[in-house]
Amino acid sequence: MKKIEYKEENGVAWVGFGFNNTKKMTVLCQETLTELQSLVEEIDTKAREKKISFLVFHSLVPSCFLAGADIKMIHGLKTVQEAKEGARVGQKIFNTIEDLPIPSVAFVDGVCMGGGLELALACNLIVASSNEKTSFALPEVKLGIIPGFGGTYRLPLKIGTPDALDLILSGKAVNAHKAKKLGLVEEVFPKEMLKERGLSFAQKYFKNSSSKEKNFKETLKHFALENPVSKRVIFQKAKESTLKATKGHYEAPLKILETMMSGLFLKRTAYLEKEASALAELALSSQSANLRHLYFLMEGQKKYTGPEVKEGGVLTLKKGGVIGAGTMGGGIAWLMASADMRPILKDITTQALELGLKQSSKNFKDQVKRKKISHDEMIRKQRSISPQLTLEGIEPADFIIEAVVENLDLKKNIFQELESLVSPSCILATNTSSLRLKDMLPVFKNPERFLGVHFFNPVSKMPLVEIVRHENSSPAVLKAVFDWCLKVKKTPLIVGDGPGFLVNRILIPYLNEAGFLLEEGVEIETLDRVAKNFGMPMGPCRLMDEIGLDVGEKVAKVLGQALGERGKSSEIFSKMAQKNLLGKKTNKGFFLYNNSSKKEELNPEATDLLFKDKGGNRKSLSSTEIEKRLILPMINEAARVLEEKIVYTAGEVDIGLIFGIGFPPFRGGLLRFADSLGIEKLLEDTKRLEQEVNPHRFAPAPLLRDLAQKKQKFYEFSSF
Repeated sequence: MKKIEYKEENGVAWVGFGFNNTKKMTVLCQETLTELQSLVEEIDTKAREKKISFLVFHSLVPSCFLAGADIKMIHGLKTVQEAKEGARVGQKIFNTIEDLPIPSVAFVDGVCMGGGLELALACNLIVASSNEKTSFALPEVKLGIIPGFGGTYRLPLKIGTPDALDLILSGKAVNAHKAKKLGLVEEVFPKEMLKERGLSFAQKYFKNSSSKEKNFKETLKHFALENPVSKRVIFQKAKESTLKATKGHYEAPLKILETMMSGLFLKRTAYLEKEASALAELALSSQSANLRHLYFLMEGQKKYTGPEVKEGGVLTLKKGGVIGAGTMGGGIAWLMASADMRPILKDITTQALELGLKQSSKNFKDQVKRKKISHDEMIRKQRSISPQLTLEGIEPADFIIEAVVENLDLKKNIFQELESLVSPSCILATNTSSLRLKDMLPVFKNPERFLGVHFFNPVSKMPLVEIVRHENSSPAVLKAVFDWCLKVKKTPLIVGDGPGFLVNRILIPYLNEAGFLLEEGVEIETLDRVAKNFGMPMGPCRLMDEIGLDVGEKVAKVLGQALGERGKSSEIFSKMAQKNLLGKKTNKGFFLYNNSSKKEELNPEATDLLFKDKGGNRKSLSSTEIEKRLILPMINEAARVLEEKIVYTAGEVDIGLIFGIGFPPFRGGLLRFADSLGIEKLLEDTKRLEQEVNPHRFAPAPLLRDLAQKKQKFYEFSSF
């Protein structure tokens, strides 16, 4: 089936992508590339025969020029040579476009990423629409690879090395107006006028030779940044920044820098061969395989897979409410206001309301600073939040989230009152992180409308939302909240009503084991260094400071009561809390937070508390052993989570931990990492720690034993 539409009008060749496409996004699949290659060769012949004088690339799919190369092509590569040949095919096509004897222009409306941007860069001009969905990016680094169709060669030539490195190493997207400032786009027009005005602009551009000439100031700037000495300094600074940002864990950014640096003075053919080799090497790496695995997990997570919703049961959420202000409540109110839900924010004190409004205002100001919204939008959305000391006016709400303190009786009273005020179709949700939904159900006349919606702090930054189901959950309610989470750009994960749900259930054993290691005499800095070297965004001690030692103590005790002996918590939480060493909220926990230095500084009170009674002795364990002590309890608990059907698949566990606690993406997720180690080896290590450390905390989960016996992996198991 044809993928590309080709037309000729008045000497202009129009190449339209997305022909016969039924999807929202158009990609460069194998069929499209094959068709494009033949078409470009035909255009080249016609151009030399003077049959056409101008070439335009555009899209037939609204708001999508080209979303890049089909990742499945990369996923199917088996050998380095096969990968290299694949890159050469794309490079050859784009080289032909660049070398055409006629002017070429890309009319970009919507997404222009990866191979799509590389194609546009091969054209003489890029003209974009002002559509808010128009964006440009080379996101390959996020998949552990390098742009392989000439992107690292052409982008620096178009916008300069510093800006090109910034885009290529981060994979970030820029909108049309930012792209014009960078020099990536020559002009921006309204979407409706893109073709007409774009063609007129492009034709005039090529008639006016002076438009191609840089003015004197631009020439001096170009010389200053692009001469060999400057380039070496730029690359050195980029490498330092990359190592600082990635801690050296990610291969692709360093390979990109190496390729671009070593190819500085090479001509196109020689440089592109280096780029193809780098792509082949990275594409076959286990790290890229893990990152691509994560990409497919994320794409799958956008699809609702919960209980089927009956016809006519779809609910729309238009008016919001938040009960309980403060930092968390303010964050949720901000999210609702961002989605134009005009939320009521209710609490019992003006101080709490002020704190909630301060949090929502901060989030909106951050969006303005990052140019996500305008100042006027910020004012309008912030004013749409109604702070109240009563529930007056709550009746029209169709989605209300309770975010008060973790007190079961208080929550039950709130829901009992709410249910008497709102309509039968209003969804009522709790943001609890440790209490069971089943304990709140008795107060509901209509429990089907109730569910858990567990956000992670801070709401503005943490992408995951656990949607907690229970035995009476309505499929329509689950689906409505799932869709709402996607609308507000969160990653929804439906989980069961078990102790700690999914993320906290697996996180607490990790933090708990860190506490036991501290009790045994392992140093705070050693513990955090091992975790960060593994790839965690911060060490367990720093994480406990962020959460708050008092909160950690409470959640650990609740979970400990539910899990029995294996969930018994370390005394560290309570010892620190008793001394008011609560972490960032009191400016001191394991570390100090009121110092002007950005460097982490140990809190001497914490070290005294931990090690004074040990006579200053510290326990020496290898990094490998500490890593096993921290990670194995998580894997073991994840196996129990699957057994209990809190979630049903390894992929759901991995999505939850990557987006909930920042488990290192380059490892593919907790259970993909477990599979890579080998289940039999994991069982062997767990049994050893069961004997040497603790018979309860390291008792192997039945599923772990079963998988080892059957020689299966977590990703071959499903509890559906």
